[in-house]
Amino acid sequence: MKKILLVVGMVAVISLVQAQSKIGYINSATVMEQLAEAQDAQKQIDALSQQWQSDLTQMANDMQKKVEDYDKRKLIMSDKRRAEVEKELQDLDKKIVDFRNQKFGTNGELFSKQNELMKPIQEKIFKAVKDVADEEGYDYVVDRSSSTLLLYASTKHDLTQKILQKLLQK
Repeated sequence: MKKILLVVGMVAVISLVQAQSKIGYINSATVMEQLAEAQDAQKQIDALSQQWQSDLTQMANDMQKKVEDYDKRKLIMSDKRRAEVEKELQDLDKKIVDFRNQKFGTNGELFSKQNELMKPIQEKIFKAVKDVADEEGYDYVVDRSSSTLLLYASTKHDLTQKILQKLLQK
């Protein structure tokens, strides 16, 4: 019963908002697919990613060969030589992990390159959204294809200063 009341309440609020505000949406994935500059940027990003992935695969294959060679020879190696080879393998494994993090990590080169190439395009799209929203009187524009839901909101609906005043009065 509570779920039904919640849904009815949400529908009522949405209806009220729609009656008083003009809301539009875009599909940013479609926009990005049709912009030549976005396609070019994505091709550059994909090429870098593929090259780095190829490098990682080669490093992993080299490591696998060295591990197999070590496994075949470890019984005839001296303790000193075995320790040296094991250290080399650990260093090689660390090098692979470091390379992966450097290229694909959260602050890696791929992330930086995506930001460098895509940010100007996204800013261009946001400006176009704002321009169309202003020209056609939209109060809100949402994106139905991404996690960034609200792309534009008319400043007449900005309650930030009122909220701050209310909080600072107490």
